[in-house]
Amino acid sequence: MKHPYLAKLLFLLLFAGLGFPSGAYAQTGSVSGRVTDSKNEGIPGATVLIEGTSLGSSSNVDGTYSIQNVPAGAQTLVISFVGYNTVRRPVTVVAGQNTETSAALVENATQLSEAVVVGYGTQRRQDVTGAVATVDSREFVQGQVTTPEQLIQGKVAGVSITTGGGAPGAANVIRIRGNSSLNANSDPLYVIDGVPVDKTTISGASNPLSLINPNDIETFTVLKDASATAIYGNRASGWVILITTKRGLQGEKLRVELNSQTGVSTVARRYETLSTDEFRRQINQFGSPSQIASLGTANTNWQNEIFRTAATFDNTVSLIGSVAKVPFRVSYGNLYQEGIVITNQLKRNTGSVSLTPTLLNDRLRIDINAKGSVIDNRFVDYGTVAGAALYDPTQPVRSNEARFTRFGGYSQFLNPTTGAPLGNAPANPVAALNNSNNTSNVKRLIGNVQFDYKVHGVEGLRANLNLGLDASRGRGNNVISPNDFGNYEVSPDPGLSGRFTQYAQDRDMKLLEAYLAYGKQFGGTKFDVQAGHAYQSFINQGPNFLDYRSNRDTLVTRGETLSLPGFYDKNVLISFFGRATMNVQDKYLVTATVRNDQTSRFRKGFRSGVFPALGLAWRVKNEEFLKDNNTLSELKLRAGYGRTGQQDIGGAYDTQPRYVVGSSTSQYPFGNGNTIPGITYSPQGYNSVLTWETTNTYNAGVDLGFLDNRLTATLDVYQRTASDLLAEVDQSAGSNLTNRLNANIGSLRNRGVELGLNYGVFRSENLTWDVNLNGAYNVNKITDLGSQQEGFPGYNVGSIPGGTGNFIQINAVGQPVGTFYVRRQVYGPDGRPVQGLYVNSERNAANADVGDYYYKQPAPLVTLGFSSNVVYEKFTFAFTLRGNVGNYVYNANAAGLGNFANAQGSTNFVSNLNPDVLNTGFTRQQLFSDYYVQNASFLRCENISLGYNVGKVLGASTLRVTGNVQNAFVLTKYKGVDPEIASVDALSGQATFGIDNSFYPRARTYTLGLALGF
Repeated sequence: MKHPYLAKLLFLLLFAGLGFPSGAYAQTGSVSGRVTDSKNEGIPGATVLIEGTSLGSSSNVDGTYSIQNVPAGAQTLVISFVGYNTVRRPVTVVAGQNTETSAALVENATQLSEAVVVGYGTQRRQDVTGAVATVDSREFVQGQVTTPEQLIQGKVAGVSITTGGGAPGAANVIRIRGNSSLNANSDPLYVIDGVPVDKTTISGASNPLSLINPNDIETFTVLKDASATAIYGNRASGWVILITTKRGLQGEKLRVELNSQTGVSTVARRYETLSTDEFRRQINQFGSPSQIASLGTANTNWQNEIFRTAATFDNTVSLIGSVAKVPFRVSYGNLYQEGIVITNQLKRNTGSVSLTPTLLNDRLRIDINAKGSVIDNRFVDYGTVAGAALYDPTQPVRSNEARFTRFGGYSQFLNPTTGAPLGNAPANPVAALNNSNNTSNVKRLIGNVQFDYKVHGVEGLRANLNLGLDASRGRGNNVISPNDFGNYEVSPDPGLSGRFTQYAQDRDMKLLEAYLAYGKQFGGTKFDVQAGHAYQSFINQGPNFLDYRSNRDTLVTRGETLSLPGFYDKNVLISFFGRATMNVQDKYLVTATVRNDQTSRFRKGFRSGVFPALGLAWRVKNEEFLKDNNTLSELKLRAGYGRTGQQDIGGAYDTQPRYVVGSSTSQYPFGNGNTIPGITYSPQGYNSVLTWETTNTYNAGVDLGFLDNRLTATLDVYQRTASDLLAEVDQSAGSNLTNRLNANIGSLRNRGVELGLNYGVFRSENLTWDVNLNGAYNVNKITDLGSQQEGFPGYNVGSIPGGTGNFIQINAVGQPVGTFYVRRQVYGPDGRPVQGLYVNSERNAANADVGDYYYKQPAPLVTLGFSSNVVYEKFTFAFTLRGNVGNYVYNANAAGLGNFANAQGSTNFVSNLNPDVLNTGFTRQQLFSDYYVQNASFLRCENISLGYNVGKVLGASTLRVTGNVQNAFVLTKYKGVDPEIASVDALSGQATFGIDNSFYPRARTYTLGLALGF
């Protein structure tokens, strides 16, 4: 044969093709396994290499990897992933066999915190000079989380999140380091993927953040002092929360993630009322003859009738990967959540797209983000929820009597003579809920395109352009049945009843930001500077509507005409900003920022504000005398000063002299009794010198790390003083065209201390245990309210039921915001309050009660949070506790209805009583007694979670099963519905704390969750 080597080659190929191992193949084997984290969850994208060779692999979505053709014999695996300590593991490869080797990577705390999101960019954690806290998805509160802010409840020192009620999507009120203003919006500024979003409420949504899917969020970064927030200028007095959403990674393989949760919710704590038997006894003893005669024979628990076991279904599917140099993430979320009150529900569909391509040899990075949502609500009246607890329990829900037919068969209190609704009587709460179809449809789109270009030819110079949009569309109507008790028309046409109302609102925010950034290092000194310009416009508009009867043809107010077809206002913000940072030998750090804002909300001469800040830090750990200390892994001292602003109050044109269209019934009268028909105009009150509210903040802090940052601690002390407070104040008669006006008055101060601790209690391959403890102490005080008349106690706030113009709180010099202003109750020898008897209760010449005094505050003095997470092999167990100390609540339900006046003051009907009447024996209301201001300190278990990693199943590469309980328990002395009380005005967005009245009770939710990876 001319080619003997060719024959041998063909022989080997034949054997290889038939599946027989060749000699070369017999000298190699394979290595496979799984790379996991401390929770035993697979780490996708980890690098696994055979040391000293080019052989290697990346782990799949479930953390598994496989390396083929590994030379037989002793080898060393090198397993690494960003943010984790690298693992080197010896392995013996057997020829022709597979060797399984898995590894659990331990988090490297220093690396994980390497990059921190700050305003207009990122910084290394060790370079940060301000008070900044980050919570990522691994630390979020688990379970059924409907709105994003719930993810970090109890997780960050100094951040208090108070719910406005238990309804799906209810507004939560966030306060960072206390109240920052009197009447202006004290909410933080939210910046989502670089877009400072419009935080104003949109009609049809209780909470604007409920339009965002929490499953799309990767991290929260809270900027808590002015040296970190001043670069956002006039919108940063309530501090700043930066939200970063999830996205794909360069080179990542395509994977699919499905997260599904199913939950059931029950009411956790109800209104206290008398039982039916107790109620009968009290009415028979204290009621009038007509009331006694009105008692029925039923035994109805009205709270059982309106509350239900509610279902929730929450599903999110995500596609993550990379095509060429375009990493992407696309997600779709669907939420259906029933409220614990019948008829109440929320439906939400969300979509999110993130693309992060790099072009021009990686010099140009483009971030494209879009988050869209459509939400459908069916609301309930909170007053009806509270009223259900107090409806006469002797009345049935439904009745076959003919007189109730016109009311849909629901029993109601009727006039004995006419059969019409009885004046001042409450409506059957079950009927009221079923007769009202109050629905909304809200759409929101938040998106931006951000270009970041490394300028060719100038190393270290970047140009950044950010174009953003936040557009919301709110539509809604309330259709009330003709059978409704409260909307029955007695005259002029008894056949026309019910009501149809509607609303619509469009809000559009457009953003253009551009900045240049330059970084350079000279020896041991590195500096970065940037300067930019921003333009942001806000447009609020929509039509006006008239109210019709439910036939949608007859006006509720006969002859009414629409005098103004719609509303429109626009506000523009033009800004210039800059920042400079310097790092000297990784020891001495300086950050300086400045922003100049100009707003159309104020008049010329008052619309420009300058907001500077300076932060200093000393990394003591890097000094020679500590550099080799193995116990202390971090020691950094920080100090900062900054100024921020506030402009969010009132309307867009409150500083301009203007006329507005009057109502259709307004007319000009003449001496002969005639009037001029047609549209009228009326002048409005205005304040031409209204300007910024300014806040100056001082902050000092220390960051500590021990044992390679296994234990970390952060301690901060601060003082911030707000001056030129924006507030709505009373005007002297005839001094303006209104009796109340927005003005700059006085100042207030917050002082406090914050502590955060993180400790890795245990670390091993099979068991890890991490705990987090945080606490904050804040003292709030109004220091000035401007020049006032002698004896002026302050501005009354905190409206309460039980009469007209009654207030229980006050803003006064020397007191915290919203201090309770009450009368000091006198108690008898038996310990019971004495009706009408107060300390110093004599009246002065002005008929003012000189016994009124400042008593307690609604805001907590101390906020606490504690989290624990344990991972044992495939099991995880976690819980979050949080608490408030020093907060008080006015129990308006007990004050208004815990007395026998309720059993004596009505005719032909009676309502249930608050059981506190058995303690006091009050025969009339004592609305202003400090007896009803109750200690509402609490400890709440926010969440308990148990999970198990099943692994591969049913074609999925990973399956994780979790069970969660939310609002598991609350420990408190407070006797009302809930110790956390906040209400948010739908129009102004202003929050009121500490008044328990018509509150939608919070639910306890049990959730089963499945997470699948493909």
